[in-house]
Amino acid sequence: MIAALDQCGELLSKARGVYSTLSSSNSNDEFQALAKEMSPLSSAHSDFINLNPDLFKKVKYVYDNQGKWNLNAEQKKLLESTYKRFVNSGALLNEDQKKRMMEINAEMSKLSLQFSQNLMHDTNNSYVIADTKAELEGLPEANVQQAAELAKKIGKPGKYAFNMQRPSCNPVLQYCKNRELRKKVYLMYNDRCNHNDQYDNKAIAKRIIELRLERAQIMGKKNYAEMQLESRMAENQENVYDLLNQLWDPAVEKAKEEIADIKAEMKKDGIKGEPQRWDYMYYLSKAKEAKFAYDESKISEYLEINNVQQGIFYVANRLYGLSFNERTEDYPVYDSTAKSWDVIDKDGNVIAIFYSDYFPRDGKGAGAWCGGFRSQSYDGAQRVQPIVTNVCNMSLPSGDKPALQTPDNVETMFHEFGHALHSFFRNVHYNGTARTEQDFVELPSQINEHWAFEPEVLKVYAKHYKTGEIIPQELVDKIDAVGKYGQGFATVEYLAASLVDMDLHALTTVDKKMDVMDFQDKVLKARGIPQQILPRYSVTNFSHSIGGGYSAGYYSYIWSEVLDCDAYQAFKETGDIFNQEVAQRFKQSVLVPGSINKGMDMYKAFRGREPKIDGLLENRGLTIKPQAVKTKDVEKRK
Repeated sequence: MIAALDQCGELLSKARGVYSTLSSSNSNDEFQALAKEMSPLSSAHSDFINLNPDLFKKVKYVYDNQGKWNLNAEQKKLLESTYKRFVNSGALLNEDQKKRMMEINAEMSKLSLQFSQNLMHDTNNSYVIADTKAELEGLPEANVQQAAELAKKIGKPGKYAFNMQRPSCNPVLQYCKNRELRKKVYLMYNDRCNHNDQYDNKAIAKRIIELRLERAQIMGKKNYAEMQLESRMAENQENVYDLLNQLWDPAVEKAKEEIADIKAEMKKDGIKGEPQRWDYMYYLSKAKEAKFAYDESKISEYLEINNVQQGIFYVANRLYGLSFNERTEDYPVYDSTAKSWDVIDKDGNVIAIFYSDYFPRDGKGAGAWCGGFRSQSYDGAQRVQPIVTNVCNMSLPSGDKPALQTPDNVETMFHEFGHALHSFFRNVHYNGTARTEQDFVELPSQINEHWAFEPEVLKVYAKHYKTGEIIPQELVDKIDAVGKYGQGFATVEYLAASLVDMDLHALTTVDKKMDVMDFQDKVLKARGIPQQILPRYSVTNFSHSIGGGYSAGYYSYIWSEVLDCDAYQAFKETGDIFNQEVAQRFKQSVLVPGSINKGMDMYKAFRGREPKIDGLLENRGLTIKPQAVKTKDVEKRK
């Protein structure tokens, strides 16, 4: 009965996989209208199942009497997760509470969709315009040409336009000498959906927070964070705050060191006073050049996107024996820039289909993610291949230059492919045993980043786009030397977003007059955030937290970073970053089992012990006393 319930709705799942992939990566007015129609129907359909008393009665009977059957480990996990899904959806509530829960779910579904559609609009349709090329001094020529092309596209020929997609606006913040232009771009980007217009998300965000809290309290929890965290590795908000607060002060101190360097660079330009937020990226880049003679634009000349992808495939081959065959004719693509690939294991079996979709366009959401048209499953004894997507917003080709990427973009490509590897290798028999704890799921993606700039890997894919010359050792050394520089800024902006996410969802009451942006400003000011740094995402454009799957969970990236840095040391300790014994142990312990085992159990099966924080500190250049990750399975950090 439990297995049959897990497998039901196959046709809907198939349609939803296609629909959700296209609506996030290739949307249009028709898709958005359809989404508004489908979202409440989908929510009601889920409630109809999860709040069905007769169905839950049968699930509970099996759960309470599971000793009658000889269940294997995966079947036990499926039974447990199915039972908890019903309970967490409200199956034990009375009829009035169930009715209210359904009302909350329906309203939240509409609000989350509206939040995301507003953000897509402001990201793709908010522009900063420069009238002359002289205003763009310092901006690489490829970005100048892209700005001219965008201006022409929006009906402003002869001018230069920048939208709020990162490949468009980030180069302005990093390279453009024009301080006023940097200010306009910075404020436009950070204030997306905060303009008191029809696309404003402040009221939507506040209402979502209210509804999440009400839902949690109906379920008997003190706040939404408590409800979310009890099924994760972290277990409770105290453990999350313990890790975030442990890193906050050293990250702020590191940022203050960087601000001193920024002031010195500003002084060279005759600029007095304190650095502003729109000065940080530009002058940090200048400081990096001064300290390390590092020119990121020169590095990018060796990071052509197709070569980078081949480097990603090379690492997958060396670690796991995978090869990739592009299907240029017979697999359909939903956009001309997307590519499709067979994923072939070392025995010659096609184990997955992979779509890479790297370039920004209208109708694509901001950021980068791994998704799919179909999850891995079984049809009887036959394993059904997953169809996996990597969707990103990378730098476009421009003029006579191909798509040259920044090191950050390369890291993102490796990151998302780590998620894809997890999907390729997952081998479970039930939908209910596929998903790991949220604060474990970033381990496969983040560990994959570690190979991106290893000298042995760079020499395979980092080739000059004109000459084909392999990246010289001098530049490889520079990449390594600057790896920890700027980590103050990067860590503070990330931790700030994580803390705001936690603070919003740790509320036990929501002030009816609360303004979410004022809330953000107050909680971060109280923690002593440098005034030059804002959170990586402001509340009105924080799609991870407010719009989707990382509510009370944005901390997961740093939690998983403790794991991934410690796990990568298992390779480094052998003296071989492609050590086959370690790679196979990681594959079998982490990538294959889905959620049959708990995250900490999977990690310990791979590493032979609990994770330590040492590797993260080294990776980010922070100095605090190393301690273990805090869970019930690990020594407490009190």
